[in-house]
Amino acid sequence: MGKALLALVALVLSATFAVAQDYRVRSGDTLNIEVLEDPGLNRTVLVLPDGTFSFPFAGNTQAGGRSVADIQAALTAALAPNFAAPPNVTVSVGALRPPLTEDERRAGLMPVYVIGEVNTPGKVDVRRGTTLLQLLAESGGFTRFAATNRVQLRRVNTRTGEESVVGFNYRDALRGGSIGAGATVLQPGDVVMVPERRLFE
Repeated sequence: MGKALLALVALVLSATFAVAQDYRVRSGDTLNIEVLEDPGLNRTVLVLPDGTFSFPFAGNTQAGGRSVADIQAALTAALAPNFAAPPNVTVSVGALRPPLTEDERRAGLMPVYVIGEVNTPGKVDVRRGTTLLQLLAESGGFTRFAATNRVQLRRVNTRTGEESVVGFNYRDALRGGSIGAGATVLQPGDVVMVPERRLFE
């Protein structure tokens, strides 16, 4: 009986591993990345709507539609010039893109993404008609390193693949200046990026 149970467990684990190996990463998934030779590079990244993520010394890396093994190999190759020998890179899926619930669909919610120097980065489901400024007001606030005068709204045209970037000075709007781009109505898949503040900014 014990041997049969062990065999069943081994079969289940083997099948689970095979499925994990075959899984193709999608936008909205998060990836856990570790570099054995430099733990300072270890981090969790969000796969953006265009299927890419940003990683130090590697720049933008394509993840959408790729397996974890493919992403790991691409990162290793991109990081290799920065090390004496090819680094040991480990990539795993941290969390899958959560689907909208039926209640969220009925409520007219849509996914947008907030990345960079914010307290709660990641996918946010907002009501249709939400503006950039309203999203920032609801997204948990900025970190102390945020360049709030250089917020960016990035949008990819799904038909042409072209990306448009709109700048927004949140700091100026907070001081009573023009809302400007803050009044832009968000669309599904929009990415709001808050860059890191420069040294004397």
